[in-house]
Amino acid sequence: MKIAVLSVQGAFIEHEKMLSLLGVQSFEIRQKRDLEQEFDGLILPGGESTVMGKLLKELDLFEPLKKKIKEGLPVLGTCAGLILLAEKISNDENTYLGTLPVTVRRNAYGRQLGSFYTEEEVTGVGKIPMAFIRAPFVESAGADTEIIARVDGNIVGVKYHNQIGVSFHPEVTECTRLHEYFLRICQAHSKP
Repeated sequence: MKIAVLSVQGAFIEHEKMLSLLGVQSFEIRQKRDLEQEFDGLILPGGESTVMGKLLKELDLFEPLKKKIKEGLPVLGTCAGLILLAEKISNDENTYLGTLPVTVRRNAYGRQLGSFYTEEEVTGVGKIPMAFIRAPFVESAGADTEIIARVDGNIVGVKYHNQIGVSFHPEVTECTRLHEYFLRICQAHSKP
């Protein structure tokens, strides 16, 4: 199994380390030719969603990645990655890939000082540590979108077909269970 990690900006190295811990091969997507490789899943890391969205377009990665996701490629979007996937951003007129039928609120918990850590249940995963850093949350989810995690009543994790979007950063904790969950989806998808 091989997982692509969008590596134009943000916390991509932490995801690569997590995958390495699990014995899974990963590679970085930095330019269009990186998409020529075969891969079983994609991780969109946390970072600056506006910068990442701009770079996706400038590097001509936007349309090919959107097409792959729409065709069923498993994707895990964490924090800014969730924003990139969202169909709508309530406090920003921009949208990016728009493949996940949710409305998110950017910086929903405030700026850097609004960062926090908690442990909560994620459907299919169990109770895991969650690090929120300038995090969004999901204000509303489409009918076919499964809500897999909440914190203080706010939706912080969703699953739609092969797409998982979370508000938090699982890659900055020592817990590998969310990545393991994502890898199971990738494995199921890659089997003929």
